[in-house]
Amino acid sequence: MKLVPPHGGQLKPLLINEEGRLETKKRAQTLPPVYLSSRETSDLIMLAMGAFSPLSGFMGHDDYQQVIKDMHLADGTLWPIPITLAVTEEEAKKLSLNSEIALIDRDSQEIMGIFRLRDKFTYDPRLEARLVFGTEDEAHPGVAKIYAQPKVYLGGEVVALSEGPFPALYGNYFARPEETRRIFQKKGWQTVAAFQTRNPMHRSHEYCTKIALEVSDGLFIHPLVGKLKADDIPAEVRMQCYEVLLAKYYPQERIVIKVYPMEMRYAGPREAVLHAIIRQNFGCSHLIIGRDHAGVGNYYGPFAAQKIFDQIGEDELYIKPLKIDWTFWCYQCDGMASLKTCPHSNEDRVLISGTKLREMLARGERPPKEFSRPEVVQILLDYYQQKKNR
Repeated sequence: MKLVPPHGGQLKPLLINEEGRLETKKRAQTLPPVYLSSRETSDLIMLAMGAFSPLSGFMGHDDYQQVIKDMHLADGTLWPIPITLAVTEEEAKKLSLNSEIALIDRDSQEIMGIFRLRDKFTYDPRLEARLVFGTEDEAHPGVAKIYAQPKVYLGGEVVALSEGPFPALYGNYFARPEETRRIFQKKGWQTVAAFQTRNPMHRSHEYCTKIALEVSDGLFIHPLVGKLKADDIPAEVRMQCYEVLLAKYYPQERIVIKVYPMEMRYAGPREAVLHAIIRQNFGCSHLIIGRDHAGVGNYYGPFAAQKIFDQIGEDELYIKPLKIDWTFWCYQCDGMASLKTCPHSNEDRVLISGTKLREMLARGERPPKEFSRPEVVQILLDYYQQKKNR
C-alpha cells in the first residue's frame, strides 16, 4: 500500500544520530551561542523530526521574501509561513557568515543544535504581519510575537541535537513522520485523514472526524502540544480528554493518536496550509478543515482556511483538504448536523464558542450533553475547579 510522498519528495529529519550526538554537543559548547525563543525552539524540533521537510534549517533572505509574498520557497516549492531565527543587530554584527553557532533554548538552557550561518538580513515586521497574518494589529497573538522579537534574521542549515522534553513527556504518544508512516503501512492504510487540534474534542469535532472515517482507511488524531495562548487548555488535560473520548466512542483499530510539538501562530488560512504540509510528511492523504481552522478572534472568515486551498495547484500538494461545514447538535433534527444538512434556525441548535465554553467551565456550569461527551466535560470541570482552588 502506498502512502502520499513527503512534501518536496523525501523526508529530511535533521536530528543527528545518537552515536554522533555526544561528540557534536561537546563541540557545540565551544561555539558562540544564540538563544532561541520558545517558538524558535519548537520550529527547530519540527525540523529535527523531519516534520518541516524539505527545509534544511532557518530561512535565508530569498526564501523568506518569496514565502511572505506568495507562499513559495525560492525554488518554487509551496511553503506558507516563514521559519525564522531572530537576533539583535548587536548579536548579528558579532557573527560571521559561514561560521558555526550553538543554538540554545532560552528557557531550559539546553543546546538544541548547531547552525551554519549562511545569511543575515533585516526585515519589516509590519509587512510580515500583514502578508502572513492578514493584519498588523498587535492584539493578534502571532503578530505580537513578531513585533516583540529582534530585528535581524539569520538563515542557514541546522544539525539538531535534541527534541526537547517531548519524547520523555509523551512517551508512545510522541512520533516522528517516519514512524507514523510505518504505523499506517503496517495497518494497510492508504488514505489517512488527519485531525489537527489544540482544544479538547467536543461533539462537533467528533462528528467531523467520523465523517472522515467514513471516507478514509484510518483517522490520525494529531494534537498540538507546543506553547499556546494563556487561556487555552493545557496539553496534559487535553490528553486525558482525548484518551477517554477515543476509548469510549471510536473504533480502536481505525485510529492513531500522536502529538507534535509545534507552537501555534494563529495564522488562520496560511497556518492551515502549513498544517497540511506537516500531515503530508506524516503520511496523511487528507486534512480535516472545519470552521475557523487555526484562527483567533475575528481576524479570518469562518471558512477562509478552506478557500485558501483553492489557490493551490494540483501538483503542489498531495494531501487534500476535507472541507467540512459548521457542525452542531440540532434539536429539530435530533442529532448532529451541519449547515449543509440542517434546515432549522440557530434557536434549534447547540452553538457554543470556545470562549463561551471556557466561561461556563470556569463558573462550574456543565455544558449540555449535546455539546460535549459527559466524560470529557467532567475532566474539564475538575481542571477548572482545581485551577480555582489554587
